[in-house]
Amino acid sequence: MKEKYNFSLEPGKIKTKCRDYKDNESVISVVIPFYNDKDYIEQSVNSVLNQTFPYYEILIIDDGSKDEESLKKLDEVAKQDTRIKVFHKENEGLAATRDYGASKSEESAKYLMFLDSDDLLEPTFMECAYWTLETNKDAAWAYSDSIGFDADSYTWNKWFDSEKMKKENELVSAAMVRKSDFNAVGGYGLREKAVNEDWNFWLKLMAIGKYPVHMSYYGQWYRRKLSGELKKSKDNKARALEIINETASKITNNVTAIQYPKQDYNYDLLLDKVETIVQPELRGEGRKINLLFIVPWLITGGADRFNLNLVRGLDKDKYNITVLTTEPNKNTLRQEFEEYATVYDLTSFLNQKFWLAFVNYIIKKENINVILNSNSKFGYSILPYLKANNTNIPIIDYVHMEEWYNRNGGYSRYSSMLESVIDRTLVCNENSKNILCDYFSRNKNEIQTVYIGVDEEEFNPEKYNKEEILKKYNIEKDKKFIFSYICRISEQKRPMLLLEIVKKLKEKRNDFKVLVVGDGNLLSKMKAKASNLGLTENIMFLGNIENTEEIYKISDLTINCSIKEGLALTSYESLSMGVPVISSDVGGQKELINEDVGAIVPCMQNEKDIYSEDYKDEEILVYIHAIEKVLSNLDKYKSNCRKRILDKFTIKNMIKEMSKILEETQTNPNEDKINNGKDLLNNLNITKELITLNMMNDKIEYNWECTEYEKKVYGRAYSVNGLNYKHELLKEKLWKIPLWRGFVKVVHKVKGN
Repeated sequence: MKEKYNFSLEPGKIKTKCRDYKDNESVISVVIPFYNDKDYIEQSVNSVLNQTFPYYEILIIDDGSKDEESLKKLDEVAKQDTRIKVFHKENEGLAATRDYGASKSEESAKYLMFLDSDDLLEPTFMECAYWTLETNKDAAWAYSDSIGFDADSYTWNKWFDSEKMKKENELVSAAMVRKSDFNAVGGYGLREKAVNEDWNFWLKLMAIGKYPVHMSYYGQWYRRKLSGELKKSKDNKARALEIINETASKITNNVTAIQYPKQDYNYDLLLDKVETIVQPELRGEGRKINLLFIVPWLITGGADRFNLNLVRGLDKDKYNITVLTTEPNKNTLRQEFEEYATVYDLTSFLNQKFWLAFVNYIIKKENINVILNSNSKFGYSILPYLKANNTNIPIIDYVHMEEWYNRNGGYSRYSSMLESVIDRTLVCNENSKNILCDYFSRNKNEIQTVYIGVDEEEFNPEKYNKEEILKKYNIEKDKKFIFSYICRISEQKRPMLLLEIVKKLKEKRNDFKVLVVGDGNLLSKMKAKASNLGLTENIMFLGNIENTEEIYKISDLTINCSIKEGLALTSYESLSMGVPVISSDVGGQKELINEDVGAIVPCMQNEKDIYSEDYKDEEILVYIHAIEKVLSNLDKYKSNCRKRILDKFTIKNMIKEMSKILEETQTNPNEDKINNGKDLLNNLNITKELITLNMMNDKIEYNWECTEYEKKVYGRAYSVNGLNYKHELLKEKLWKIPLWRGFVKVVHKVKGN
């Protein structure tokens, strides 16, 4: 499958400085067959040495290499780490070499990690595979989606299908295998060369009823070369298929894999520890801030860009950052986050009943001393437990906006329910701060505004050529003015209101074109309505565009019709590119957009009517008036825009402010919150039960998210458990569930109970 991916970010290009953990016996034996492979072995070994789980040995099995340079390189690599052991044997081929490596595995090792000498692992692969096999005791092996690279570049993600596996190998050789199951089938067992030995091995396991865990993230890199074992297997196709067919014939039952993400939680006992997991412990950590950052996903929204800018901007000499994501998604920004932080997507490898155990494991493993939660419902649900269990670790949350259509306040309500365990709440605008204090009765001394800002160097109009951009996107300059509408095409952004504005404006003037940039659940409907209204001459749909700065460069005006915002990232970006903004008066928009750089338009629709497309003529006309006012003196407005950003709203300012807050809070945690945590410790089971309640309240939504993931990534167009998860179901049944009514009482009144 072809998709956008940065194939240049190969793991193991350099050996990173890993954290120093106390010694322990090997839990995993990494078996790497080697044969005259001087060009790739170092990178492959580096990708193992960079793993986040430290308790492994690396067994490099030289299969009779004769090339002196390759043997010399192997000696150099072996000296890098005491966990590396090299064995030499006569040439027998891959299967025999892997079996030999398994026979040399330490007795303490429960798992065998098979990795070819030219393939690579993402840093968290072994840790996630270890956890998923420890929590899925009957599964025989764990693998992930993979990246093809080198001679050919592609992403590889296939839904595990045992019937299809009998006819076609859709797995790569890199996987972690339970040693007892490896021994149960006699290992690879082949002594012939180039006969699809890894495919045959998976079939052998399936023949005795064993099944895998399929982790849903890109954890493995499979090197495609013009020559090699795959090429030889194709040349030896007849014999290879003879062996495969014989093994496949022994599989008499359908074999069902465990495949993530999946929803199967149903009031199971919520575990906060997995006894069989070996807990790494640091030797000593100095004065670094070890930040645990909990977020729902890593996608291209404004909140996610803020998160990325924060992770990217914090001083790595002062911070170690671990990111946990808690909702199923393709996580298109994951690679960018991983350049600056360690990332674990809980949904991709772990059952929900073990999530809390993993969080506890990470807190101890990484010596976490600050917790930051933003927009994660699961993150909020575990904060009372975390405060009780770790009273001295301060907790901060960042709220991007209040949503009255989402549980009567959205994350502002979540945050306020849990104020007794949150040291400091950060918001992206003063309006949100006032709502927290006035409506939710928060302590104003614990609320602080930190504007999200914009990268003024990336969003600099001087760096871009207008004519080249117009040509790149095939945009004819047949109109005097170009307006941009850049957002997620969803109810919150009111795209149908934009169409009404364009329709009315066209009645007065026809010298403009609107570029609609983005995707979302209303895009198809928006396109159809634009056509029905006869607006195709004035609207051009460009879809998702990563480099939005190019669109601002060719724009004269940016329009925001949202019914709800915190403070829109697009507004920051537009002004930084010297483009005025006309926006609805929602959230903190007027804190950024003043009369010198655009216009603020009253929002005349109630939030509870977010799904209505019945807009007032008065609101449409106010937009028309604002557009004409800005266009009448466009040069004046443009000249003020970038200065507005440089004076107050840059990313540098945001990073400086966030770093100051994190350091102050870590150094001086709130004593009242510490005492509240101590009181909660006496009611720890209640805090765990409230996490269970949250998971059950979100069960329908989480199931729907899993289904959507399977549709988009694996092409599985079906409804989970026969239910049809439509948007209306979520709107009418899910969003109205009253979350945690008892939660507030427990968190705020537990003292003295």
